[in-house]
Amino acid sequence: IPTLSRATEAARGTACLGNLRQIGLALQLYTSENQERLPVLFDKRYSTNVVAMESQVQTVDHVLRRHLGNVQVLRCPSDRDDWFGRTGSSFSWNSLLNGQDANQLKVLGLPFQPHEIPVFFDKEGFHRARGPRKAVNYLYADGHIKNLLVLEGSLQRP
Repeated sequence: IPTLSRATEAARGTACLGNLRQIGLALQLYTSENQERLPVLFDKRYSTNVVAMESQVQTVDHVLRRHLGNVQVLRCPSDRDDWFGRTGSSFSWNSLLNGQDANQLKVLGLPFQPHEIPVFFDKEGFHRARGPRKAVNYLYADGHIKNLLVLEGSLQRP
């Protein structure tokens, strides 16, 4: 049974990675249509008591809808707590990148290369079966995907 469970989770994890890849392609389409600017996005709150103004917040399921083709791409198959159902996405957006030039990314004034900065990531450790350090998938600005955040600890820049 444990082997079957790991295999099932591996299949879900692979589907989740595929969804992140599609989100990355949608993001590339969006930026190419918007003078290489990243969107301004915010996550919906995981609550049933949503404030009325929050319905006006720009969320990934609304902003990238046309580029995604199907918003079900925003659902990770391992999302057992229904983040997708409650917030419109199993993935969080790195709001520190809101509205930035996609070719000159900065976080807290520090410049980063696209391969160094995640843009989307699992809202929760959906893939714990792979191990605690591989529980979350990350989509980076250059389109590659990792299951381990590389920006750990203090930010040290040359």
